[in-house]
Amino acid sequence: MGIRPRRRADGPTAEQVEFFENKVRPVLSDRCYSCHSQSAKKLKGGLTLDSREAVLKGGDSGPAVVPGKPATSLLLKAVKYDGLEMPPTGKLPADEVATLTKWIEMGAPWPATTVKPVVKAEASVLTPERLKHWAFQPLKATDPPAPTEADRKRPPIDRFVLAALTAKGLKPSPAADRRTLIRRATLDLLGLPPTPDEVEAFAADDAADAYEKLIDKLLASPHYGERWGRHWLDVARHSDGHGSFLDPDPLPEAWRYRDWVVRAFNDDLPYDQFVKCQIAGDLIGDGRETAVATGFLAVGPRYVSDGGDPVSEAKAKAETLDDRVDTVTRGFLALTVSCARCHDHMFDPIPQGEYYAIAGVFNNTKTADRLVASPEEQKRAAEHKQALDAANAELKKLPKNADEEKRKQLEAEVARLKATASPAPARIHAVADAGAADMPLALRGDPRKPGPVVPRRFLTALAGVNPPAWTKGSGRLQLAEAIVSPTNPLTARVMVNRVWQHHFGRPLVATPSNFGLLGEKPSHPELLDWLAGRFVADGWSIKKLHRQIMLLDTYRQSSKYDAASFKLDGDNRFLWRMAPRRLEVEAWRDSVLAVTGELDGTVGGASVRDILGSQRRTLYAAVSRNGDKLPADEFLRLFDFPSARATVSERTSSTVPQQSLFLLNSPFMIARGKAFATRLTKEAKTTDARIDRAYALLYGRLPTADERKVAKAFLGDGEEAEMWPRYAQALLGSYEFMQTR
Repeated sequence: MGIRPRRRADGPTAEQVEFFENKVRPVLSDRCYSCHSQSAKKLKGGLTLDSREAVLKGGDSGPAVVPGKPATSLLLKAVKYDGLEMPPTGKLPADEVATLTKWIEMGAPWPATTVKPVVKAEASVLTPERLKHWAFQPLKATDPPAPTEADRKRPPIDRFVLAALTAKGLKPSPAADRRTLIRRATLDLLGLPPTPDEVEAFAADDAADAYEKLIDKLLASPHYGERWGRHWLDVARHSDGHGSFLDPDPLPEAWRYRDWVVRAFNDDLPYDQFVKCQIAGDLIGDGRETAVATGFLAVGPRYVSDGGDPVSEAKAKAETLDDRVDTVTRGFLALTVSCARCHDHMFDPIPQGEYYAIAGVFNNTKTADRLVASPEEQKRAAEHKQALDAANAELKKLPKNADEEKRKQLEAEVARLKATASPAPARIHAVADAGAADMPLALRGDPRKPGPVVPRRFLTALAGVNPPAWTKGSGRLQLAEAIVSPTNPLTARVMVNRVWQHHFGRPLVATPSNFGLLGEKPSHPELLDWLAGRFVADGWSIKKLHRQIMLLDTYRQSSKYDAASFKLDGDNRFLWRMAPRRLEVEAWRDSVLAVTGELDGTVGGASVRDILGSQRRTLYAAVSRNGDKLPADEFLRLFDFPSARATVSERTSSTVPQQSLFLLNSPFMIARGKAFATRLTKEAKTTDARIDRAYALLYGRLPTADERKVAKAFLGDGEEAEMWPRYAQALLGSYEFMQTR
């Protein structure tokens, strides 16, 4: 559940482009182009592989790739040495074969060449044309339009939206009713439905500031951080480990980073500090309180060698570095810097050397699980352990014929020390500096072929020509400071775009992790810059940003369908209504437990392996990086929970039969139906009253006459005990309950 990735009108989705540039093109370039490209000295087999058209056309043996059909694609057969053998130097590693397989399964997407790629190695990608791209320009302060006196009384954001609607011949929808509005706002900020009492109180409150007070109350709830922290964990590709065979280890303390994120949102930690802590928290102050935030880096893949030889070890290290570069640059900057790993970026002004300028920072960084207890606590724990070890040792040394009183004394002392022992000191997955050296560029992305050494420094497109080199430690702190620098326009734009995305169901920039030349242009560019500028001026406060957005007439619009508006803007790109959306799996499951009265609202704590057997919020489920190693994985993936192998910008939204079968037949839903029926029978005495109570709990409204008629026909006289659980289960699985509108 969530947001469906949007396909560009001229080709593949942004995610597919990133996958091709980051994973597929490097394999083709490194393994194939010396013999199968337009620049090959001697073309073999009449086959070129440097354009999609050439790949589909193939060579002397026929098409190299059949999109969507790996089994019949000659390219895949060749790299597997299945009848054909390519490259002649040996089979490709399993991970590279898997990359090509996935690419073909995706339909062999290839970036459209709407932006002219640089194909000559000596040509610079730092061209004036590329550097003029909107995303690299300073924030532009534009006064919101106000053609009439009435418009001047509107909030600035509403005026930007209204101007865009007017230009397209559209009109905003009327305001949503108060019951819809409180449900929308509560689900948005908490991921939980309002209680019937809360709905009735808000519906009856005619005070001018009633809605403002509601928003303030929701933002003050500890459940706010759980809801919005989960959105960030998608960007952070957070998991409890258990990746592929090259990344197999569990991360048992990963939950401590998750809890830090929740606290940061609840405390409204300024976003610039939020960024700095996650990149360099161990280098801020004494690092004791903020090192846990570097779990942003530490809980990512930790690739290991599959052979123990220098080549395998170098490749594993390169993959780990690439994860760090990709997560930081796409997560905070919405730039696909990782696409410059093997060559200059094909579209953005990012030379290959600048990839290694950033990678060099993480080349000087190591994972360093560390204790979070204070030095005094660690000292006391060590002294206690020393005393226990000494008592045990003395007890073991006693001869068999010792005096009995001495044995009893020592046994009592051992028992006392065990009983008074403190829990083992908490540990966190963190990072630490491991050097201060620049690293060489890897020719064609091959770590075995070092090129010139590249100074660690920021991107020219954002910092200007010849940005200063970073020489202090790893450079992580300087990298963090460059990312949140007031002169860098991207960081604020990217975050306000992500917040807007989760309030309206679509971002202002439809490719939230790619603001580069292949990304989408903003639907409301002046609004995006106004929001970003205000965000910084307000001290990078995310809660103030929420408040600005949610108090808008634009946010408070009805979601009612209008045929004329839909004909002009079917995607609701210009916000003529509030678009109905399905809840993500976490918010839906949590809402189910909330209305049945079973939800455990405790905030924070260790991950739960079997979330379907637990009453904790779904945020606390233990999930694996590959999505198939822990009990929660199958359930979550069924409802579009994202893979944690890389940073995630948007969730897909699928509707498949297996979801309906889960709602109908799973033990989880059957048990929830029984629990909901039990609650209804306890809280209401008659069939009509129970139906009313069910609708109030689930939807914040009364049933219509038709809904009541259908319910009573299904329940009969209401005396058969098995009918109420079935009815309750059907309501819990209804689309209206799974939707915010």
